Amino acid sequence: MITAHNLSKTYSSQTVLNVESLEIPKGQSFGLVGNNGAGKTTLFSLLLDLIQPSTGHIINNEIQVDQSEAWKPFTSAFIDETFLIGYLTPEEYFYFIGELRGRNKADVDALLSQFEDFFHGEILGQKKYLRDLSKGNQKKAGIVASFIGNPEVVILDEPFANLDPTTQIRLKGIIKELATKENVTVLVSSHDLIHVTEVCERIVVLNKGEVVKDIQTSAETLKELETFFGG
Repeated sequence: MITAHNLSKTYSSQTVLNVESLEIPKGQSFGLVGNNGAGKTTLFSLLLDLIQPSTGHIINNEIQVDQSEAWKPFTSAFIDETFLIGYLTPEEYFYFIGELRGRNKADVDALLSQFEDFFHGEILGQKKYLRDLSKGNQKKAGIVASFIGNPEVVILDEPFANLDPTTQIRLKGIIKELATKENVTVLVSSHDLIHVTEVCERIVVLNKGEVVKDIQTSAETLKELETFFGG
């Protein structure tokens, strides 16, 4: 589904990402972990053509992402609040994304109804702009917006940050269901080793921009990661 070849990103003389080869098959729940500055957000930004690679390229379902926009209809993401439109209410934002994804108001309402527990009565019908919501509620809105239009690839950067424990648990269930029941390729980056090992069947560790571990998740994975990051 997604492959990276000889991929690197350099700013001035500093190389922040250097991935020789990476393959993510369709329907895999893929976790990306690493310390600050490891290159996680850089990799996701390259996947979304937000920045240009210094060398190499990324293929998404046979489409080179920096050469064509044909991957966009089946790929969605929530990286941070810059993906939101702050002067819209959540409802206005969801309907706007729906229009971009070829979905009408009824389609969007049907999807939103599936996330009432996730929203916990704090998103819809509040007559607030997105910019006035808490960081956690902005994240909830952005994550659910990424599900509009039945994407085949969903990319979430630090999705558990700023969420309360109840919402984190619900989100873990949502991510698992996307990958296992709907065959969506889900890419998740996180500093939370426990969450990422619970939701991802495969975890790649980045260190100073390079892949240093590529693990099929097992009962021993959390301990292995804690040992690695604990020094």
